[in-house]
Amino acid sequence: MEDLKILEEKIEELEKRMLDADFWNDVQAAQKSIKELQELKAKKEGAGEYDKGDAIMTIFSGAGGDDAEDFSLLLIRMYIKYIEKKGWSYAVLHENKNDHGGYRNITIDIQGKNAYGTLKKESGVHRLVRMSPFNSKGLRHTSFSMVEVIPKIKKGQLIEIPDKDIRIELSRSSGPGGQNVNKRETAVRLVHIPTGIAVESQTERSQEHNKERAFEILKGKLFKKAEEERKSIEESMQISKTTDIEWGNQIRSYVLHPYKMVKDHRTDTEVRDADKVLYEGDIDVFIESSKNL
Repeated sequence: MEDLKILEEKIEELEKRMLDADFWNDVQAAQKSIKELQELKAKKEGAGEYDKGDAIMTIFSGAGGDDAEDFSLLLIRMYIKYIEKKGWSYAVLHENKNDHGGYRNITIDIQGKNAYGTLKKESGVHRLVRMSPFNSKGLRHTSFSMVEVIPKIKKGQLIEIPDKDIRIELSRSSGPGGQNVNKRETAVRLVHIPTGIAVESQTERSQEHNKERAFEILKGKLFKKAEEERKSIEESMQISKTTDIEWGNQIRSYVLHPYKMVKDHRTDTEVRDADKVLYEGDIDVFIESSKNL
């Protein structure tokens, strides 16, 4: 799945070629180019469709124990502040909390115009440097969390997954839901067997609704995987060894000690008011600077 920038460059190149005086000298080659141009434009239209729609965000805690899980809590609060500023809405799909209120992982459904297109470049490793609130000596600590943003792909859209490629696991939900929580197996975990991608949904009251939500997340992950690998969705749904989350280079650092600064390492964008970023969701400058990546 080619990204929008590459598609636009290919379209521009083909359109320039069509203006050449000798373009029609080879009719067969010309017709092939026209067909390719039509296919590229159709792809571009499809990619713009998901950019305009809803998004699903997951935050996973990495190295750092309680500090990392607390950092994931700070990040989800930061994004929720941003979501509220945009006039969007959100719902928690799955969460795994620790004893201190931090998150091992959390997944939210973000509903709003251009939600995916706006937030998709937030995907990557985020790093926090601060005095640890969990260390009695108050030592400086570095934590890592991974943010993943995928498009929300509704039932019947784009991707059809063969039943034989899916393993469905049911369990009792640990989320809200009243008395039903401990009595019925409403939580759903889906595993896409060829790629090993696994997703969960547990906050809906019924098993069927959780299953539907889980399929939305899985389809979004497959779309994102195809986009990153620059392959077709069908190709990316084959057996793969690249399904592990990449914990390589971080995209952004949030430094709270010995000085305060937030820096995006891809664009070198820096903000000195780290509190405004983390606690008020003031991330527009990073969103804007990453648009051309």
